[in-house]
Amino acid sequence: MAKKNVKERSNEVSADVSAEEKLKQAAIRVFTRKGYAATRTRDIAEEAGLNLALLNYYFRSKEKLFEIIIMEQLQQLFGIISVLANDPSTSLEKKLIYIASEYIDMLSENEHLPLFVLSEIRNNPERFVNTLKVSELLSNSVLIKQLKEKRPDINPMHHVITMLGMVIFPFIVKPVLFTAGQANEKNFKILIKERKKLIPLWVKALLKAK
Repeated sequence: MAKKNVKERSNEVSADVSAEEKLKQAAIRVFTRKGYAATRTRDIAEEAGLNLALLNYYFRSKEKLFEIIIMEQLQQLFGIISVLANDPSTSLEKKLIYIASEYIDMLSENEHLPLFVLSEIRNNPERFVNTLKVSELLSNSVLIKQLKEKRPDINPMHHVITMLGMVIFPFIVKPVLFTAGQANEKNFKILIKERKKLIPLWVKALLKAK
């Protein structure tokens, strides 16, 4: 009887985790599609196919749910560069390769991230800066020091912004490319795979440009 109770409790925990995750994924879709202000908790519950009472039970409010989600998404989108940028054992050339490859792989699996997170950065830059310690990352990281050593005559922010733009922008413009008939799912994947190799080459060329 005890074993049965343990199993039942385990199943209840699994169901709880599943429901909570369904609500978070549904919220991301609805927030991205409608924006934070226009989204109702009922919209999220319906998107998840769950009762509104479950959303209130797990997250209490739309504001709390959004706060949890945006923190997770910010960490996911910018956590990669934080780790790589502060690795003293990796050369600048390898950092460029790793950052491009890791970001492209991650965004290929989470294409909603750029629009969802970038809108929050614009609306609440303080939360973004404080959560990810951006000031420290952009001023004291090993990556910034390596860029300064390579090109002391150029503000390293040019290279950081250029690289992130080349990685992230294709996923933002993807719907436009599809609608205009310039890409489909198959050749977009080929295009993105090619950029893994091309982006580090472009950044290195910029570092050498006079």
